[in-house]
Amino acid sequence: MTQTLPPHGIGLYDVRSLRMARTVVPPLSEEDRAARDRVWDQAVAANPSLFDGPAVVCAGLEWEGPHRLLLFWAPVTYRHFALRRVPGCTAWLPSLFVNVLQPTDDGRVLVVRMSKTTAAPGRWQLPGGSAEPPADGGEMDERALRTHAARELAEETGAPLRPGMLKLWTVTRGENASIGLTYLAPPRPVSALQHDFAVLTEAERAAGREPELDEIALIGDPMRLADLTGPHADYLAPLVHRYSTTRPGASDS
Repeated sequence: MTQTLPPHGIGLYDVRSLRMARTVVPPLSEEDRAARDRVWDQAVAANPSLFDGPAVVCAGLEWEGPHRLLLFWAPVTYRHFALRRVPGCTAWLPSLFVNVLQPTDDGRVLVVRMSKTTAAPGRWQLPGGSAEPPADGGEMDERALRTHAARELAEETGAPLRPGMLKLWTVTRGENASIGLTYLAPPRPVSALQHDFAVLTEAERAAGREPELDEIALIGDPMRLADLTGPHADYLAPLVHRYSTTRPGASDS
């Protein structure tokens, strides 16, 4: 028998097997559609770098057994998320995103700050991004999401990891019900992470592009997150804490 996840609050879920099923978003009333478009247009006016590209929403989650999760997904565009700011609208569905917990070989975690041209300027989070529907209109599975997570890590930090080097580690649900798939990368030397990021940033600016990230930090003690000025993703502290207490050698620290 399937069990539905609790409806509210920040949650971390130990998922070892993920199955995905495609569905459709609920139809919008004319009033909600018009209000959504107004909110979106206002957001673009404030941040012209926003674009109405393809995205994915989570339409539901069910446990199919111990550590086995069924995720219902549907394709949308970024405009859909403007519905969250429409008073009284209940037709919106939460976003689905992927991120990567990248440890260092001395037990710290790489955290990153979004640049001013992104949808969340100044926010500290893990490397990652919104899930995207398959370009060919086909089905989405966990393998595709893992590949997307590896691509996001490379595009944001320069880390050259193959998708097969990532392992689904945790599923998170945020305060706004957004669902995140967190992948664990193998530990890397601090010098390699810093070098990759510096090379990527220099190349982006040389090409006349603003990098997606404007700073990185390495955090071992979750309490040190308080030293990072600016907003933090709601999942950041729980995930850093979980890694700091479960990583190999944590009991010896």
